[in-house]
Amino acid sequence: MPVTRYRCTSCGNLTRFDVTTTRRTRAFHHYTVGGQLELEDVEVLAETVEEVSCRWCGTGHAVVEISADEAQRADKVDDQVDGQLGGHLGVHVQSADGPGVGRQG
Repeated sequence: MPVTRYRCTSCGNLTRFDVTTTRRTRAFHHYTVGGQLELEDVEVLAETVEEVSCRWCGTGHAVVEISADEAQRADKVDDQVDGQLGGHLGVHVQSADGPGVGRQG
């Protein structure tokens, strides 16, 4: 299944979302001698995304799906911002916990 990317149009978040999903799967259940269940060969037969909300601002009404091209452009902008901040501060910026500062992933 292709990976779906999201963007919050309210705060600009591209990487932190709470996603509620229902999946119908088929799997091989393998029980060990000790009775522990191990799921093997899990196949997703159907998947429905019920709700997506932004982890930063909490809204679900402003979250939209974005195309692979939009996600790639956004990743390039984040890389450029990381490089500019790192060059200015003399350090490499790895991540941040708030909107608008470096890559959030």
